[in-house]
Amino acid sequence: MPTYALYVADVIAIAILVFGLFLPRHRRPELVVAFLTVNVGVLAVSAALSSSTIGAGLGLGLFGILSIIRLRSEELAQSEIAYYFAALALGLLSGIDQSPTWVDIALMTAVLAAVAIGDTIMSTRRTESQQLLLDRAITDRTALIAHLEGLLGAEVVSVSVLRTDLVDDTTLVAVRYHPGTSTEMVPQHGIPQQEMLR
Repeated sequence: MPTYALYVADVIAIAILVFGLFLPRHRRPELVVAFLTVNVGVLAVSAALSSSTIGAGLGLGLFGILSIIRLRSEELAQSEIAYYFAALALGLLSGIDQSPTWVDIALMTAVLAAVAIGDTIMSTRRTESQQLLLDRAITDRTALIAHLEGLLGAEVVSVSVLRTDLVDDTTLVAVRYHPGTSTEMVPQHGIPQQEMLR
């Protein structure tokens, strides 16, 4: 098949990855642009360099550089990192035409299948994350976790204290948790719910 068949395959694959798998399951539309841009950008650069003898090496180097930049720019869940790497891999497979087209398409299918299966398994214990501004300065970690679990009605997986203000008696935390039967937050001491979220 001609090379443009790989470009069509990439468009189909990234559409399935982003709009068929990621968006319905994770509902983070702000990452859609990142996934699409990375995929198309890697495809364009790797396709332009594919005729060069160092094209493959530059493609892998580009893969690594983009990965480092993206992973250092924002804290992502492990499942979101998997989608990011999948978008990169699809772009490279489509742009570096150094194997029969059917092999590239088979590898792209394998990438999609791996993400779909892995994310389905992870969805049985889905986690969510929030930043909360508590109206208490809590310095004891055990007490903080217990307070958050009571507030969220969920099991806390991890918590990071971003700021503790002993003067204003507040604590800003980033918490990741397994949603329980109810994740409705209970306002504390008359503080509006919207002021607790930042």
